[in-house]
Formats: sequence, structure tokens, C-alpha cells
Amino acid sequence: MPAPLDFMRRLRELCDRHGILFIADEIQTGFGRTGKFFAIELSGVQPDLMTVAKSLAAGFPLSAVVGKADIMDAPGPGGLGGTYGGNPVACAAGLAVMDIMRDEKLPERAARIGSVVEERMQSWARDHEIIGDVRAVGAMAGMELVRDRKTKEPADKETANMLATAREKGLIILRCGVHHNVIRTLMPLTISDEHLEEGLDILGASLNP
Repeated sequence: MPAPLDFMRRLRELCDRHGILFIADEIQTGFGRTGKFFAIELSGVQPDLMTVAKSLAAGFPLSAVVGKADIMDAPGPGGLGGTYGGNPVACAAGLAVMDIMRDEKLPERAARIGSVVEERMQSWARDHEIIGDVRAVGAMAGMELVRDRKTKEPADKETANMLATAREKGLIILRCGVHHNVIRTLMPLTISDEHLEEGLDILGASLNP
């Protein structure tokens, strides 16, 4: 459920007014998936601190907290550490990831992937009453399944059945949400157009098990 961009801006104002640090958690959204290098860029808000991991080193154990110099320099010697801090192989992988993200223009690729996914999901929603909502920010997309579009009653069992059908057809996909009724897509940003279309074809066909 994407936070409204105006909400993020007002939250920044609130933090500034009361001297609260604004911390952006970019562990899932970061590194191009939303069409920007970091999701927070979409709002124009500059955070004080930001957490990153997952895509940071393409699977190697590496995470980081980055932030404004006056905050990062505040702890004294020994006051800041991390379990995986300084792993040379992971750090090398992280640098390579940064180069690939830039050179292969993966944020731009994520935006194109997202437009394809959202268009397909919206087309399914026109034909299937079970789809209550479609939400997408770049390549991060969610399709909410409901038993009734007015009451928004979660179609949790139907979602589980749909995933089982998709799995039988060769597609493994996740569901999420408080009621486990949201189909979530988090495909690799390096996915080929052919594989993307194949996966979406299977997902669409799974709406009619």
C-alpha cells in the first residue's frame, strides 16, 4: 500500500518542526525497484537516515545505514557497528551492483516493467470481480483479491487457490497483506521481456482455475 507522496512531505515537515529524525527504510524498495534508485526520491523528501540491504550486494550478506554527516559522525569510537560490517567480498559485490544499476539503467527498466504489469492487472480487473484493487509503484505491484468490491471482504482462500494453480502451471509467486489476499510481484529487474510476459500469462490464466 504505497504511502501518498503528500503524506511523506507532511511527515518531513512534522519531523523538522519537532526535531525528529526522518528514517527511510529502503530495504525492500531500494536499488531501482520503484523506478527511482530509492523510493523516497519519488516524494522529493530527503531523509536523515536510510537503511539499505537485500539488493545492495545481490545476495551477499551486506546491509547499511547511510545518512547525513552530522548524524553519522555523532557516535564516538566503538559506538557504531554491524554484524556484517567490512566483509570484503560483500563490499566488492556491492560496488559491482552499483555499477550494473547505473550502466544497465535498471531503475528505468523497473519503470517499464511496472507499466506492463499494471496494465495487465488492470485489464484483468475489468474482467474479474475478484480483483478489488491494483497498486503499483514501478516494478513493485500488488493485486488485492476480494469477495465483494463494496465490502472489500478479503478473498484469502481464493488467493491461496490461485497461487496453487499458478504453481502447477510453472509460476511461483507470493501473497502478502494482513489478510494474505494480495498477490505481490517482485521479479528481478533483469528479467527478459519474454519471461515477464510468460509469467503474466500464467498469472492471468490462474484467475480462471
